[in-house]
This record gives sequence, C-alpha cells and structure tokens, in this order.
Amino acid sequence: MDSREFAQRVEAMQGALYRVAYGLLLNRADCADAVQEALLRAWEKRGSLREAAYFETWLTRILINECYGMLRRRRAALPLDGLPEPAAPPDADPALHDAIARLDRKLRLPVVLHYMEGYGVDDIARMLRVPSGTIKTRLARARALLRLQLTDEHEEGRNR
Repeated sequence: MDSREFAQRVEAMQGALYRVAYGLLLNRADCADAVQEALLRAWEKRGSLREAAYFETWLTRILINECYGMLRRRRAALPLDGLPEPAAPPDADPALHDAIARLDRKLRLPVVLHYMEGYGVDDIARMLRVPSGTIKTRLARARALLRLQLTDEHEEGRNR
C-alpha cells in the first residue's frame, strides 16, 4: 500500500476512528492522541496487512489496542475520583450519550462499533478477538441496560 492510498483510506474513516476512540476513552484530547498513535503504528506496520480489503478492521483493531494501552496508563497515573465527567458531543442526545458512557467498556465498545459505525457482528468479533455469540450477547445486554437507564430517566423527568 503506497502513501497516497493509505492517506485516502485513513481520511475516509477518520470520523469513525475518533468515535471508536471516544467510545472507549470518553475524553476528546485522549481520542486525538490515540488516533495519532494508531495511525503512526499502522503506517509503520502497513506491510503486515495481508489483505487490503481488511484495512478498516485492521486499523480499528490497532486503534482499540492503543486505547486500551492509554486506559492502562491512565489507571496507573490518576485516581478514579479525579477524572472529569465526559461531555456529550454537540450533536448527540445528552441522555443517550450519558447512558452509553455509563455502560461497562465491554458493552460500550460493541455498541459504538455496531450502532454508530455500522460494523457487523462478525467484523466486531474479529476486531475484539471474541466469538460472534459473545458480541451478540454484549449487544443484547447493552440494549437492555440502555433501555432500563433511559426509561428510568424518563420516568424521573415525568415525576418532577
């Protein structure tokens, strides 16, 4: 893959990369750092990509690994009570954003990849290196939790 093709493919998926990183990190500044590091690693390792058709999945997996590394480093450096609350992107439904942000990372990432980025269950399973059935279960659990959280918030709003 030459530099022009690499740049074109990265440009086409730049928004998706930021959304996936945000789905894991919940911090815009960290998202930018994670995407930059992932792109650098992908550029350096582009020779290891066996099939160009899997470029998006391959790059997304590199990004996910970078995000997990940042989370490990963050956990070692910062006490949890010192982390700020994540703010919703300007075009997002604040209640839905908050509900997704409260999900456990194992549930949140498949939701972001499937519902926000449009990846299929099999693609997500490959990216996360888990069976497809596990992804289906995580998506079902996440939907149930989101439904419960959003219904509870809606009920609280009506009772005020």
